[in-house]
Amino acid sequence: MVRTGLQTSALTQGLERVPAQAGYLVISDGAVLASSGDLENDEHTATVLQGLVATALGLRLPRGHEPPFRRLSVVFGEHSLLVTVSGQKLFVVKRHHHIQEPVAV
Repeated sequence: MVRTGLQTSALTQGLERVPAQAGYLVISDGAVLASSGDLENDEHTATVLQGLVATALGLRLPRGHEPPFRRLSVVFGEHSLLVTVSGQKLFVVKRHHHIQEPVAV
């Protein structure tokens, strides 16, 4: 699917303002709709995250009609992948951690 600049900017306007973000993906039905930075055209990460979200959605509570979550964080040493589920789309932001050294007293 080809997106015009206006459609892409509407999809990504909030993602570009996330502090310390190093890249983002917008995913729908297995396709990367928009991407930037460290996640530019990263279809492998998109596929893995869709699988992770699908697995997590299987954790529904009994009698629960709502999805069990809206956001999912995958935390690594120096960065995190923050996934927000909205309708049929996944919005993923890669965000760097500012690791603080312990203070010697």
